[in-house]
Amino acid sequence: MIRILNYGKLPDEAVFARTTAAKDVTGAVSEILQAVRLRGDAALRTYTKAFDRVEIDRFLVAREEIDLALASVDPAFLEVLRRAADNIRAFHSRQLRPGFEICQPNGVVVGQKVTPLERVGIYVPGGTAAYPSTVLMDVIPAKLAGCGRIVMVTPPASDGSVSPAILAAADIAGVDEIYKVGGAQAIAALAYGTESIPRVDKIVGPGNAFVAEAKRQVFGQVAIDMIAVPSEILIVADGDNDPAFLAADLLS
Repeated sequence: MIRILNYGKLPDEAVFARTTAAKDVTGAVSEILQAVRLRGDAALRTYTKAFDRVEIDRFLVAREEIDLALASVDPAFLEVLRRAADNIRAFHSRQLRPGFEICQPNGVVVGQKVTPLERVGIYVPGGTAAYPSTVLMDVIPAKLAGCGRIVMVTPPASDGSVSPAILAAADIAGVDEIYKVGGAQAIAALAYGTESIPRVDKIVGPGNAFVAEAKRQVFGQVAIDMIAVPSEILIVADGDNDPAFLAADLLS
Protein backbone atom coordinates (compact mmCIF):
# COMPACT_ATOMS: atom_id res chain seq x y z
CA MET A 1 0.00 0.00 0.00
CA ILE A 2 1.47 3.35 -1.08
CA ARG A 3 0.36 6.35 0.97
CA ILE A 4 0.32 9.76 -0.73
CA LEU A 5 0.49 12.71 1.68
CA ASN A 6 0.03 16.36 0.74
CA TYR A 7 2.69 18.50 2.36
CA GLY A 8 1.36 20.89 4.96
CA LYS A 9 -1.90 19.05 5.59
CA LEU A 10 -0.43 16.70 8.19
CA PRO A 11 2.06 17.40 11.00
CA ASP A 12 5.51 15.91 10.63
CA GLU A 13 4.78 13.53 13.51
CA ALA A 14 2.01 11.92 11.47
CA VAL A 15 4.11 11.69 8.30
CA PHE A 16 7.00 9.96 10.04
CA ALA A 17 4.97 7.87 12.50
CA ARG A 18 5.87 4.18 12.70
CA THR A 19 3.33 1.41 13.09
CA THR A 20 3.12 -0.33 16.44
CA ALA A 21 5.23 -3.42 16.93
CA ALA A 22 3.63 -6.72 15.98
CA LYS A 23 2.73 -9.19 18.69
CA ASP A 24 5.40 -11.52 20.00
CA VAL A 25 5.61 -14.66 17.84
CA THR A 26 8.44 -16.31 19.76
CA GLY A 27 6.33 -19.05 21.32
CA ALA A 28 4.40 -19.87 18.17
CA VAL A 29 7.60 -20.14 16.15
CA SER A 30 9.28 -22.30 18.76
CA GLU A 31 6.33 -24.70 18.59
CA ILE A 32 6.53 -24.89 14.80
CA LEU A 33 10.28 -25.54 14.84
CA GLN A 34 9.90 -28.32 17.38
CA ALA A 35 7.07 -29.94 15.43
CA VAL A 36 9.01 -30.00 12.17
CA ARG A 37 12.11 -31.27 13.93
CA LEU A 38 10.17 -34.17 15.39
CA ARG A 39 7.62 -34.94 12.67
CA GLY A 40 9.32 -33.82 9.46
CA ASP A 41 7.17 -33.77 6.33
CA ALA A 42 4.00 -34.56 8.27
CA ALA A 43 4.36 -31.32 10.22
CA LEU A 44 5.12 -29.41 7.02
CA ARG A 45 1.90 -30.67 5.47
CA THR A 46 -0.09 -29.73 8.58
CA TYR A 47 1.23 -26.17 8.66
CA THR A 48 0.99 -25.71 4.88
CA LYS A 49 -2.68 -26.66 5.01
CA ALA A 50 -3.30 -24.38 8.00
CA PHE A 51 -1.39 -21.32 6.80
CA ASP A 52 -1.35 -21.56 2.99
CA ARG A 53 -4.73 -23.31 2.69
CA VAL A 54 -3.45 -26.00 0.37
CA GLU A 55 -2.60 -29.69 0.70
CA ILE A 56 0.80 -30.56 -0.73
CA ASP A 57 1.68 -34.18 -1.48
CA ARG A 58 5.03 -33.51 -3.13
CA PHE A 59 7.01 -30.47 -1.99
CA LEU A 60 9.63 -30.63 -4.75
CA VAL A 61 8.81 -28.51 -7.80
CA ALA A 62 8.96 -30.70 -10.90
CA ARG A 63 10.99 -29.78 -13.97
CA GLU A 64 7.72 -29.68 -15.95
CA GLU A 65 6.41 -26.90 -13.70
CA ILE A 66 9.54 -24.84 -14.31
CA ASP A 67 9.29 -25.34 -18.07
CA LEU A 68 5.64 -24.25 -18.01
CA ALA A 69 6.61 -21.15 -16.03
CA LEU A 70 9.31 -20.24 -18.56
CA ALA A 71 6.80 -20.64 -21.39
CA SER A 72 4.11 -18.58 -19.64
CA VAL A 73 6.01 -15.44 -18.69
CA ASP A 74 6.52 -12.54 -21.07
CA PRO A 75 9.72 -13.03 -23.15
CA ALA A 76 10.60 -9.40 -22.43
CA PHE A 77 10.48 -10.17 -18.72
CA LEU A 78 12.79 -13.13 -19.21
CA GLU A 79 15.22 -10.87 -21.01
CA VAL A 80 15.12 -8.41 -18.10
CA LEU A 81 15.86 -11.25 -15.68
CA ARG A 82 18.79 -12.44 -17.77
CA ARG A 83 20.24 -8.92 -18.02
CA ALA A 84 19.85 -8.46 -14.26
CA ALA A 85 21.53 -11.81 -13.66
CA ASP A 86 24.47 -10.78 -15.85
CA ASN A 87 24.85 -7.52 -13.91
CA ILE A 88 24.74 -9.33 -10.57
CA ARG A 89 27.33 -11.87 -11.73
CA ALA A 90 29.63 -9.12 -12.98
CA PHE A 91 29.49 -7.37 -9.62
CA HIS A 92 29.82 -10.33 -7.28
CA SER A 93 32.51 -12.03 -9.32
CA ARG A 94 34.80 -9.22 -8.11
CA GLN A 95 34.20 -10.28 -4.50
CA LEU A 96 35.68 -13.76 -4.79
CA ARG A 97 38.60 -14.28 -2.42
CA PRO A 98 41.28 -16.80 -3.38
CA GLY A 99 43.21 -18.66 -0.73
CA PHE A 100 46.94 -18.20 -0.22
CA GLU A 101 49.98 -19.80 1.41
CA ILE A 102 53.11 -18.16 2.76
CA CYS A 103 56.25 -20.13 3.49
CA GLN A 104 58.21 -18.50 6.32
CA PRO A 105 62.04 -18.53 6.32
CA ASN A 106 61.98 -21.04 9.19
CA GLY A 107 59.90 -23.47 7.11
CA VAL A 108 56.55 -22.75 8.77
CA VAL A 109 53.74 -22.52 6.22
CA VAL A 110 50.78 -20.24 7.01
CA GLY A 111 47.86 -19.23 4.88
CA GLN A 112 44.14 -19.00 4.38
CA LYS A 113 41.86 -21.54 2.74
CA VAL A 114 38.52 -20.27 1.46
CA THR A 115 36.03 -23.15 1.27
CA PRO A 116 32.49 -22.71 -0.13
CA LEU A 117 29.58 -24.12 1.85
CA GLU A 118 28.23 -27.42 0.58
CA ARG A 119 24.50 -26.64 0.92
CA VAL A 120 22.75 -23.26 1.09
CA GLY A 121 19.04 -22.63 1.61
CA ILE A 122 17.30 -19.68 -0.01
CA TYR A 123 14.00 -18.42 1.40
CA VAL A 124 11.88 -16.51 -1.12
CA PRO A 125 8.70 -14.80 0.14
CA GLY A 126 5.37 -15.54 -1.52
CA GLY A 127 1.87 -14.38 -0.74
CA THR A 128 0.66 -11.07 -2.15
CA ALA A 129 3.78 -10.32 -4.19
CA ALA A 130 6.53 -12.19 -6.01
CA TYR A 131 10.17 -11.18 -5.64
CA PRO A 132 12.25 -12.66 -8.46
CA SER A 133 14.95 -10.11 -7.59
CA THR A 134 15.42 -11.89 -4.25
CA VAL A 135 16.11 -15.12 -6.11
CA LEU A 136 18.77 -13.55 -8.31
CA MET A 137 20.48 -11.60 -5.54
CA ASP A 138 20.66 -14.57 -3.16
CA VAL A 139 21.40 -17.43 -5.55
CA ILE A 140 23.96 -15.95 -7.93
CA PRO A 141 26.57 -15.05 -5.26
CA ALA A 142 26.24 -18.58 -3.84
CA LYS A 143 26.80 -20.07 -7.30
CA LEU A 144 29.84 -17.87 -7.86
CA ALA A 145 31.24 -18.87 -4.46
CA GLY A 146 31.07 -22.51 -5.52
CA CYS A 147 28.37 -23.77 -3.16
CA GLY A 148 27.63 -27.36 -4.08
CA ARG A 149 23.86 -27.44 -3.67
CA ILE A 150 21.37 -24.56 -3.60
CA VAL A 151 17.95 -25.34 -2.15
CA MET A 152 15.11 -22.83 -2.48
CA VAL A 153 11.88 -22.77 -0.46
CA THR A 154 8.89 -20.55 -1.21
CA PRO A 155 5.24 -20.62 -0.10
CA PRO A 156 2.74 -22.20 -2.50
CA ALA A 157 -0.40 -20.42 -3.70
CA SER A 158 -3.81 -21.75 -2.68
CA ASP A 159 -3.86 -23.89 -5.83
CA GLY A 160 -0.49 -25.45 -5.03
CA SER A 161 1.42 -23.51 -7.67
CA VAL A 162 4.47 -21.26 -7.40
CA SER A 163 4.69 -17.87 -9.09
CA PRO A 164 6.00 -18.31 -12.67
CA ALA A 165 8.21 -15.25 -12.16
CA ILE A 166 9.86 -16.91 -9.15
CA LEU A 167 10.40 -20.18 -11.02
CA ALA A 168 11.80 -18.39 -14.05
CA ALA A 169 14.26 -16.45 -11.92
CA ALA A 170 15.29 -19.61 -10.08
CA ASP A 171 16.02 -21.39 -13.36
CA ILE A 172 18.05 -18.48 -14.70
CA ALA A 173 20.00 -18.16 -11.44
CA GLY A 174 20.75 -21.88 -11.29
CA VAL A 175 18.82 -23.17 -8.27
CA ASP A 176 19.26 -26.92 -7.85
CA GLU A 177 16.00 -27.72 -6.03
CA ILE A 178 12.80 -25.78 -5.29
CA TYR A 179 10.33 -26.77 -2.59
CA LYS A 180 6.78 -25.54 -2.03
CA VAL A 181 6.85 -24.61 1.61
CA GLY A 182 7.01 -21.29 3.43
CA GLY A 183 6.91 -19.62 6.81
CA ALA A 184 8.70 -20.73 9.97
CA GLN A 185 8.12 -24.35 8.94
CA ALA A 186 10.27 -23.85 5.84
CA ILE A 187 13.10 -22.44 7.96
CA ALA A 188 12.78 -25.46 10.26
CA ALA A 189 12.98 -27.82 7.28
CA LEU A 190 16.17 -26.19 6.04
CA ALA A 191 17.71 -26.10 9.52
CA TYR A 192 16.92 -29.67 10.57
CA GLY A 193 16.10 -31.49 7.34
CA THR A 194 13.01 -33.64 6.68
CA GLU A 195 12.25 -36.72 4.59
CA SER A 196 11.90 -34.49 1.50
CA ILE A 197 14.02 -31.40 2.19
CA PRO A 198 17.75 -31.59 2.93
CA ARG A 199 19.39 -29.86 5.86
CA VAL A 200 21.54 -26.93 4.75
CA ASP A 201 24.61 -25.18 6.14
CA LYS A 202 23.27 -21.63 5.82
CA ILE A 203 19.87 -19.99 5.33
CA VAL A 204 19.50 -16.65 3.57
CA GLY A 205 16.59 -14.54 2.37
CA PRO A 206 13.94 -12.19 3.77
CA GLY A 207 10.53 -13.05 5.19
CA ASN A 208 7.78 -12.00 7.57
CA ALA A 209 7.97 -11.86 11.37
CA PHE A 210 7.58 -15.64 11.67
CA VAL A 211 10.41 -16.28 9.20
CA ALA A 212 12.69 -13.74 10.89
CA GLU A 213 12.02 -15.21 14.33
CA ALA A 214 12.57 -18.74 13.03
CA LYS A 215 15.95 -17.74 11.62
CA ARG A 216 16.84 -16.17 14.96
CA GLN A 217 15.95 -19.33 16.86
CA VAL A 218 17.81 -21.76 14.58
CA PHE A 219 20.93 -19.56 14.45
CA GLY A 220 23.79 -21.52 15.97
CA GLN A 221 22.46 -24.81 14.66
CA VAL A 222 22.73 -23.40 11.14
CA ALA A 223 24.27 -20.20 9.81
CA ILE A 224 22.02 -17.33 8.67
CA ASP A 225 22.60 -14.12 6.76
CA MET A 226 20.83 -11.66 9.08
CA ILE A 227 17.53 -10.93 10.80
CA ALA A 228 15.66 -8.90 8.18
CA VAL A 229 13.43 -6.05 9.33
CA PRO A 230 10.73 -4.11 7.44
CA SER A 231 12.05 -1.62 4.92
CA GLU A 232 10.51 1.59 3.70
CA ILE A 233 11.11 4.55 1.42
CA LEU A 234 9.89 8.14 1.55
CA ILE A 235 9.78 10.09 -1.72
CA VAL A 236 9.42 13.87 -1.57
CA ALA A 237 8.21 15.27 -4.89
CA ASP A 238 6.28 18.11 -6.48
CA GLY A 239 4.82 18.97 -9.89
CA ASP A 240 8.24 19.69 -11.38
CA ASN A 241 9.50 16.12 -10.96
CA ASP A 242 9.65 13.64 -13.83
CA PRO A 243 6.87 11.04 -13.19
CA ALA A 244 9.02 8.30 -14.75
CA PHE A 245 11.75 8.94 -12.19
CA LEU A 246 9.23 8.88 -9.36
CA ALA A 247 7.81 5.58 -10.60
CA ALA A 248 11.31 4.11 -10.70
CA ASP A 249 11.91 5.25 -7.13
CA LEU A 250 8.66 3.66 -6.01
CA LEU A 251 9.70 0.34 -7.60
CA SER A 252 12.81 0.28 -5.40
